[in-house]
Amino acid sequence: MSLYARYSELLDGVLDELEAEDALPAGLNRRAVAVEPPRDALHGDLATNAAMVLAKAAGSNPRALAGLIAPKLEALAAVTSVEVAGPGFINLRLAPDAWRDELRAILAEGDAYGRSAIGEGKRVNVEYVSANPTGPLHMGHCRGAVVGDALASVLEATGFAVTREYYVNDAGAQVDTLARSAHLRYREALGQDIGEIPEGLYPGDYLVPVGQALAAEFGDRFVAAGESDWLDLFKRRTVAAMLDLIRHDLGLLGVHHDLFASEWEVQESGSVDRALKLLEEKGLVYTGTLPPPRGKTLEDWEQKELLLFRSSQFGDDQDRPIRKSDGSWTYFAADTAYHLQKLEKSDELINIWGADHAGTVKRTQSAVQALAGRPALDVKLVQMVRLLHDGELVKMSKRSGSFVTLAEVVEEVGKDVVRFTMLTRKNDAQMDFDFAKVVEASKDNPVFYVQYAHARISSLKRKAAEAGVDLDAPADLGLLDDEELALVRLAAQYQRTVEGAAVAHEPHRIAFYLYDLAAAFHALWNRGNDDPQRRFLLENDPQLSRARLELATGIGQIIRSGLSLMGVEAAEEMR
Repeated sequence: MSLYARYSELLDGVLDELEAEDALPAGLNRRAVAVEPPRDALHGDLATNAAMVLAKAAGSNPRALAGLIAPKLEALAAVTSVEVAGPGFINLRLAPDAWRDELRAILAEGDAYGRSAIGEGKRVNVEYVSANPTGPLHMGHCRGAVVGDALASVLEATGFAVTREYYVNDAGAQVDTLARSAHLRYREALGQDIGEIPEGLYPGDYLVPVGQALAAEFGDRFVAAGESDWLDLFKRRTVAAMLDLIRHDLGLLGVHHDLFASEWEVQESGSVDRALKLLEEKGLVYTGTLPPPRGKTLEDWEQKELLLFRSSQFGDDQDRPIRKSDGSWTYFAADTAYHLQKLEKSDELINIWGADHAGTVKRTQSAVQALAGRPALDVKLVQMVRLLHDGELVKMSKRSGSFVTLAEVVEEVGKDVVRFTMLTRKNDAQMDFDFAKVVEASKDNPVFYVQYAHARISSLKRKAAEAGVDLDAPADLGLLDDEELALVRLAAQYQRTVEGAAVAHEPHRIAFYLYDLAAAFHALWNRGNDDPQRRFLLENDPQLSRARLELATGIGQIIRSGLSLMGVEAAEEMR
């Protein structure tokens, strides 16, 4: 438990006392009460909004309520002063020993430090990647894969029960095109000259081994056969091969899913009918017509009666068709049924989608809200990644024929660099990935800067052992000065950062925090360049060296833990 969590519990105790004294009404909702760092470090070590949050419900004004809370907080051990500021914020200053105790907690709890149970076992389905199974993954898919996988890890670290899911779009015209492309490669594998790949088919070389495998399995059986004889069979075989390719490429990135859900199986299972029945029972389905699309008039728009879902009741700009005029289901209908399946096993849904899906977000959230009876779907849109090399745009790939694949990028710069870099921007911000810059050894490269901090700490411990320092000997943390304890103050914010990332569904917060922590550590390290007595290892002062080694070890532990949530291994040395 972090210092902020402990003081939240102590604050709860103070509020309980006030209730027992009838100075505060019983049963007030304290959910929004927080203990956090003040916005300005000059104001103290901790701040709480308790009086601001509770005053109205308590029939008081914030400053008056703060005046009741402050004396009780000041009586707590390790609290040296309490100040009521502004309209009713309460700022606390702590004795230095409070931060020394926090360092001891970091060291004692190890990997458990920063983890919490705020999720209370709530079931969360995180769907990410879900690229069409028509070829290898590219860097757009890569960013979504990292964001989704890191978010799942952050949620697990905060007590949520997470299912990592991939939705396979294996129904529709693009899969028919894939099968026809594979049939072309099948004929090629049997010695036919197929010439140029026709327009509209997939041209990438990744289908060559698929064609070879089909040729080995079926011989020339389907060379001259009609499409109806082989299309369904080739679809299933080729989709399976593409999913093997996708799993392999995701594995290179350290990404794994618990479940691969099939769109085709959703449609075949009768789930669409079940979802439709539920919506009908709620009075949310009707037969009607849609207005012409933008730019078209009634004269050039053929109105047809369609089965429609009342998505406009949930904030969408218009109602959405469930069934086409030819009687077949729309993609929206299948997607609604798929989300119903997820709702039956989860309390909350999170979809990580490419930015090109922005137009379908509201309608999908509307359907989920209608089915669940509450908002239950958060959609995070991930912007595409622009690939550069020394500032020059990189466009082509030998493997795919049109784009640079995820596997090619991981092969060039490594999994850890790719994963960390993908989290150095918020998911909906534009991103440039420059092959030269992401491996640059400089402060401007956050991947290097954070890894270098951990490598420095690992090197420090090795040097200490070589110098004969007993790393297991007790350390007098009372020897740490205010500048060193300031680093502990920043380290103590780790759990709050992880919890904030989980609640907001923003795993990039971990990367930002680690960069700040690494920068603070490097600054402390660099003070030894000007003053040898400020170095971490001192030949003439083993006691102070032990204390500083404990500080470095605690910081290294948090960096290692944060990198683990990002799916990045902590470097022991920089090569």
